[in-house]
Amino acid sequence: MTLRRWMWILIILSGTCLPVYAQIGIDEKLGGTVALDAVFAGEDGSPVTLRQLIHTPTVLALVYYNCPNVCDYLLTGVAGVLKALPAEPGKDFNVITISIDDRETPADARRAKRIGLECIEKPFPPESWRFLTGTVPNIAAIADSVGFRFVRRDTYFDHPVGIIILSPAGKIVRYMNGADFLPADLKLSLLEASEGRVGPTIARFLRICFSYDPAGHTLVFNILQVVATVTLSVAAAFVIYLVLAARKKRRQANASRSRRLP
Repeated sequence: MTLRRWMWILIILSGTCLPVYAQIGIDEKLGGTVALDAVFAGEDGSPVTLRQLIHTPTVLALVYYNCPNVCDYLLTGVAGVLKALPAEPGKDFNVITISIDDRETPADARRAKRIGLECIEKPFPPESWRFLTGTVPNIAAIADSVGFRFVRRDTYFDHPVGIIILSPAGKIVRYMNGADFLPADLKLSLLEASEGRVGPTIARFLRICFSYDPAGHTLVFNILQVVATVTLSVAAAFVIYLVLAARKKRRQANASRSRRLP
């Protein structure tokens, strides 16, 4: 089998090994502005826009409240970092959680809010962590504005996991991927947001190489995915090396024959 044929086989295998959920992820839009005029329902059902809510650095989380897996873990992670965050809610920051499921209601939002506030395990002003629900167009508007790509699958959703940091003007200044956050990282992100400064994404690799274990409520290292990626990369590099080496050898042979000609 020729080297060129081996290269085509590797390309085909690489394509089949790409994640099935390639349409799910985050297209970072750092420096862009969130959809401030999208209308959502508050916990009491009254309409509200992000323009009305965002007036301090803001932590934005897109989840759905009846999620059986990672959403609860994400909200627990947010509550945990808020518990240890050396900042004053309402003054230094606020948190907004929006459901991506248009079927959910303010009652679902109130239930999720109650659980979230309880997980902080200390007094926290309820108005500083809002839980919203909305219609398909408004959910799409907010998701598109921050580059949040998700897919509805029957009664549940496949979606990326992380939070987005916004400036008081609604500017997207940082993405923090995953579901575990360090207070120091969030504190720095909120400080940058207060000044409107855009920062690099935190834990960019986490979303790719870690997966959620709903049984253990932990993020686990996806060793099979990493090994497959590394193996394919090494194999591809080796084939490219062989092709280049063969070409070099042919050129040297041709040059040698040319020198021997009278």
